[in-house]
Amino acid sequence: MAPSLLASAASQILAAPRRGGRGRRRLVIACSAGAGAPPKLVTFLGKGGSGKTTAAAVAAQYYASEGLKTCLVIQSQDPTAEQLMGCKIGNSLTECAANLSTMKLETSKMLLEPLDRLKKVDLQINLTQGVLEAVVGEELGVLPGMDSVCSVLALQKLLNFFSTQRNSSQEEFDVVVYDCNNTEEILRLIGATERARSYLRYVKDLAEKTDIGRLASPSAMRLIYDSARPNGKTSEGRLSSELWNDIEQLIQRISVWFADPSKFACFLIMDPRRSISVSSALRYWGCTTQAGGNICGAFGYTEKRFEIHQGVAEKFLPMTFSFLPFLPTDSSADWSRVLNSLSQNAKDLLRNTSNKVYPSVSFDSVQKSVTLFMPGFDKSEIKLYQVRQLPVLFLDSKEHIISYRGGSELLIEAGDQRRVVKLPPAMQGKVGGAKFVDRNLIVTIRSMPTELPSACLRGII
Repeated sequence: MAPSLLASAASQILAAPRRGGRGRRRLVIACSAGAGAPPKLVTFLGKGGSGKTTAAAVAAQYYASEGLKTCLVIQSQDPTAEQLMGCKIGNSLTECAANLSTMKLETSKMLLEPLDRLKKVDLQINLTQGVLEAVVGEELGVLPGMDSVCSVLALQKLLNFFSTQRNSSQEEFDVVVYDCNNTEEILRLIGATERARSYLRYVKDLAEKTDIGRLASPSAMRLIYDSARPNGKTSEGRLSSELWNDIEQLIQRISVWFADPSKFACFLIMDPRRSISVSSALRYWGCTTQAGGNICGAFGYTEKRFEIHQGVAEKFLPMTFSFLPFLPTDSSADWSRVLNSLSQNAKDLLRNTSNKVYPSVSFDSVQKSVTLFMPGFDKSEIKLYQVRQLPVLFLDSKEHIISYRGGSELLIEAGDQRRVVKLPPAMQGKVGGAKFVDRNLIVTIRSMPTELPSACLRGII
């Protein structure tokens, strides 16, 4: 890899010196918005076998060596992390090294606490008339989808992203490095809050506009709300409308949290010698953008880094690309040696996550156009709709999108992800057309005639 290429890609990434002090040290990060803390949650996305677990272990050890109180969280029965870290990782917090704790998420055990909280609230309001009390948590197995829900609850305890106030009884970490069992789960996690808002709207309508909803929802909502106790609040003496508003504001707050690269940093990881690994990383870049998240940088993980084709880093521009040192997974790592071999470029990338995030959506009010950055996709995979109208847009042979009805929001579908983009008031109108140029979908907004030629109706979805 040409050093000049990597230097150019990382030229604006700056690392400020560390502050000394008694006990813990904290990173000071230089970015366009001023100094700030390192990302609270860090994770890696990539094809299976590309080195996600190894990258997570390296990142955790690096943050801990910088004086940051760090926790490495894994969600897999794969023993690779234990082998690399040289310590047993259990389902409770275990100190592995100075400033470094580890924990394994096991859903079958995490189910017990929320069930116990439900039982306690149900005992007070008697919603299930003792049925819930008879449920034995240890008998329950894990169903599809439970892993994601329980992982969010576990991360909430470590990061407290439900509230701006930290519970003094909670363990406080500067950085949590999360090694999820697969990349698809992370993508669902990133987009979960935004999708939840849509479901919440329909559930609220069901609760308010149907007889069974008006009858059952107040008690059911109280059961769930008091079990979760967001922000430490209870439903006592509060109207249903207030609880709905609380839940919606909570979802909005979490959505903003996951969209903030200074709080949540996703990195791509790949083997640059394997074209399928590189293609997968590009694809996950686009999927993360579609889910509403940000990719903060890309890492190559290979034993022979100088065999990399120079074009690999260029594919990820304007994102910064760096290498991680290769670690054999058949024995515990010599972390002193590994951290000494970690390049300054890689350290800078791990430190600073908010300075080089490429904007995924931009609006041009003069040209009345919306530009959506969509790496990893081609035009045949993209569908565009205007929300709350019939799906009537499609890419024709000239790479244009034809429309005959409008709305105030755009819905973009690509990579098993649907993304809603709200149009600014000054730009609301009907879609005039679109083109896909250099990884960008450019949509123009203009007024459309009330009647269109029949030729415009061909191929409508």
